Amino acid sequence: MPTTDVILERAEALLRQAYSIWLAGGWAMAAIAFVALVMFGVGVNMQLRLRGKRFLSVPERRWRRWIEHPDERRGPVGELLEVATQGRTIEETASFFNEIQAAEIVPFERDLRVMKVCVTAAPLLGLLGTVMGMLTTFGALASGSGGEKTMAMVAGGISEALITTETGLVIALPGLFMQYQLARKYERYKAFLAHLETVCTQRVHRQRNHNRLAA
Repeated sequence: MPTTDVILERAEALLRQAYSIWLAGGWAMAAIAFVALVMFGVGVNMQLRLRGKRFLSVPERRWRRWIEHPDERRGPVGELLEVATQGRTIEETASFFNEIQAAEIVPFERDLRVMKVCVTAAPLLGLLGTVMGMLTTFGALASGSGGEKTMAMVAGGISEALITTETGLVIALPGLFMQYQLARKYERYKAFLAHLETVCTQRVHRQRNHNRLAA
């Protein structure tokens, strides 16, 4: 079993290798790193916020009961019901849910758009680095005399081209998978809010009919 010193040495060697590869990729690596930071930062933040809604952990039977028993409401779903059940008419209920949609749905839609842009931009930046690397290669071939220095410049240009292409794809593929998973969770949360609105609207409608009959 490897000791702590061996593990640290291997980690240090990997870091040195990663740093050398980073330098060989040229300036496009900085742009790709920025895109990756934004994309995964937004994705992790969105994941935590969706998990914090806890709408999947509350059975429908329970939150339906919470509508009629305000004292039992708990957590984020209970807080939603505090707002959603304030409406005394169908119009008021629709207005409250419009506010909920603006507060709950719009930020998630914005984050998904940002992630989509980043997923698209990562391979494009890799392609731009590829073009720059090939220009470096052709420039070395055009100006060099075929010696070792020229071959080193050619190898550096080809290395830059391949590294940026690979890095762009390595960033984009897991980003695409994360975006897909988050979009699915977002759609489930959106469907939950739509179902909640339907139930609350039906409750107001029943109360209005009951009041009419009582009058």
